Amino acid sequence: MSGSSVPPEGGDGADRPAGHRTDYAGAIYGSILAASVVATAGTTGEFPRLEAVVLLVVTGLVFWATHVYAQIAGERIVGQGWSLRQIRRIGTHEWSIVEAATLPAAAVALSALLDMSVNTGLWIALGIAVGQQVMWACLGAVRAGASRGLVVAEGFVNLALGLIIVAAKVVLKH
Repeated sequence: MSGSSVPPEGGDGADRPAGHRTDYAGAIYGSILAASVVATAGTTGEFPRLEAVVLLVVTGLVFWATHVYAQIAGERIVGQGWSLRQIRRIGTHEWSIVEAATLPAAAVALSALLDMSVNTGLWIALGIAVGQQVMWACLGAVRAGASRGLVVAEGFVNLALGLIIVAAKVVLKH
């Protein structure tokens, strides 16, 4: 779970169109998820480029659907009927999990056009995933009105988390 909660209906921007409200927690979570997928792809041997792209996109979609379901069933409306409007609103709010997989997947796909190996494309995708994780953490802190020191701390914490994933990839010898 990203730890994010979908804002309640009304008054707090929850009904604004997508693009007006970013789920920073979901974007950070999605970036960590993408980095984890990239770090483990191909650890048992050669890994085809298309499979890496599909794995990134499908994993993002599955975790997005899981977050939507968890919000509906677990946190939001236990014991209440589900409305299509609630499902749509939660789905839109959590969509940043899928969006976070987009740039890493594109990097793997585009690495073929640049005549790079799959492994090089995966390393670039990992760098992008960690970079966007740090960026989303810092932007979320800024938007929340955090002090400069707290924004820097958020960046360092997320960089450390990302570097743990990088270290795991190195230890897995890929």
